Amino acid sequence: MSFSSKVKEELVKKMPGARHCRMAELAAIFGFCGQIGKDEAGNYTIGFPVENEELVKKAFTLLEKLYNIGVSCQITEDVLGDLMDMAGNPYSKSNPVILKNSCCRRAFLRGAFLSVGSISNPEKSYHCEFDCLSEERAGQLLEVIKTFGIEAKMVVRKKYYVVYIKEGEGLVDLLNVIEAPVALMDLENVRILKEISNSVNRQVNCETANISKTVTAASRQVEDIIYIRDHYGFENLSDSLREMAEVRLDNPEAPLKELGGLLDPPVGKSGVNHRLRKLEELALRLKG
Repeated sequence: MSFSSKVKEELVKKMPGARHCRMAELAAIFGFCGQIGKDEAGNYTIGFPVENEELVKKAFTLLEKLYNIGVSCQITEDVLGDLMDMAGNPYSKSNPVILKNSCCRRAFLRGAFLSVGSISNPEKSYHCEFDCLSEERAGQLLEVIKTFGIEAKMVVRKKYYVVYIKEGEGLVDLLNVIEAPVALMDLENVRILKEISNSVNRQVNCETANISKTVTAASRQVEDIIYIRDHYGFENLSDSLREMAEVRLDNPEAPLKELGGLLDPPVGKSGVNHRLRKLEELALRLKG
């Protein structure tokens, strides 16, 4: 099962307690994927042409609790008018009145995600999107998401207006808002493991780079010292530089701190670095 399916499986089981929150979630489900028709007798019917059977069951449970509509799907013209006024349709906004409360906006986003939302496997990437049929509906959804401080954007893709969230922190906030605590914990665990892995990789890369720099510098120092020995002679060096040159030649892979301990008397890293720089400058002068 995909991560997106797991999130929806968790959300579809949650039934709002307050009537106004039930209205908001139903408004989202009906507004994003509801369908109105007529039967052979001319009665109005309502349906939800989606693959998720649990979502259809939830939608009709909400209809039953709010309008006493059973699974016959038949609705009166008055109920249809009230539902349309509240939810709108896939091409128009839902009534802003149902979005005044924070709890209702949470329920609305939950219904929207169940209807047209998806979220990628967080182990691969952080991405959540809602595929809307109209710019008006996508714009309202975008504004509702932003009321919770979540950064979201909208882009046109073929026939859809897609509202999307890209950052891991934004996805965590969204799952918290729509009340999917199990999925949220799964996402957080993935984020923690990713952060640890990235931190280890950065440290390894840094250490590798430092080792590479050290090896390159040591190799250059040995080359300079050999050139000085062959073209100038150690006997022409000061005692401190001659000792430094000999110690480096005998220990071509040793770090500066270790080299300093081999000198008599021992010196610190800065002292070793200073002497090696002097030898490098001399080699450059000799090479013209």
